[in-house]
Amino acid sequence: MNVVEFTGLIFAGAVAAGFLGALTGLGGGVVIVPLLTILFGVDIRYAIGAALVSVIATSSGAAAAYVREGYSNVRVGMFLEIATTLGALAGTVVAVYLHASMIAVIFGVVLIYSAYASLRQQDHVTQDLGPDPLASRLRMDSSYPTENGFESYHVRGVPGGFVLMFVAGVLSGLLGIGSGAVKVLAMDRVMKLPFKVSTTTSNFMIGVTAAAGAGVYLSRGYIDPGLAMPVMLGVLLGSTWGARVLAAAQVRVLRWVFSGVIGALAVEMIYGGVRGRF
Repeated sequence: MNVVEFTGLIFAGAVAAGFLGALTGLGGGVVIVPLLTILFGVDIRYAIGAALVSVIATSSGAAAAYVREGYSNVRVGMFLEIATTLGALAGTVVAVYLHASMIAVIFGVVLIYSAYASLRQQDHVTQDLGPDPLASRLRMDSSYPTENGFESYHVRGVPGGFVLMFVAGVLSGLLGIGSGAVKVLAMDRVMKLPFKVSTTTSNFMIGVTAAAGAGVYLSRGYIDPGLAMPVMLGVLLGSTWGARVLAAAQVRVLRWVFSGVIGALAVEMIYGGVRGRF
C-alpha cells in the first residue's frame, strides 16, 4: 500500500468516525483512535494526537453557532475549562509515560461507558432547585431559548461539577477524545443544567480542552501532519454530514447501532491491550 492509498483509507475511516460521532453527540474521537490502532496499526499515541487535532476542528464551528443562538452558558464553560485544561495537561503527561497497552485497556473501558451513556442519553426536564450561593456569586445562572421563549435556570453543585470536569480533562488528554459523556454527566446530573445547555456548553469546552492536550503531544512529537490532516478533514466532513442526517433519522436506532460498534471496538481494545499487541 502506497502513501496515497493509505491516506485515502484514513480519510474514509475518519469520515465514518465523524458521521457516527455526530449522530450520538459523543464526537469522532471515540471511533477514530481504535480505528487507527486496530485497522491501520498506527501507534496509539500518534492516533490520540491526530484525534485531538480533529476534536479541535470539529468543535469550533458548532461551538460558535451554539453561543450565538444563546444555548451555551459561557460563564459556566469558562469556569469549568480551568478544571478540564488542568486535567488535560495531567492526562497527556501521564499518557507519555504510560505503556501503550495500559492506555488501550483504559480506552476500552471508557468506550464501554460511552456506549452505555449514548443509550441512556435523553432530553429530559431538569428540576429547578432554586439558586445556589456559590453559583450566584459567580453569576452562572442564565436562560436558554425554548419553544415558549427564553427560559431561566439556576446552576447548582459547582464543586462537584468542577471535580468531574477535571476527570473529563484527564480522559481527554490521555485518550484523545472529547469526553463529552463525562462533561454532560457533570453539568446535567450534578450541576442541574438543562440538557440542551449541558450538551452545547460541553461542545463549547471540548475544543479548549483538546487544544491543551494537543500542545503537549505536539511538543513530544506525537502529532504527525501526514496523519492528522486526513483525520481532521475526514472527521469534519463526516460530522457535518451526520448533523444533517440526524434531523430526519430515528435517533434511538442509530444509538443502538453506534453502541454495538463501540462495544465491539472496546472489546478489541481491551483484548489487544491485555495481550500486549499495542
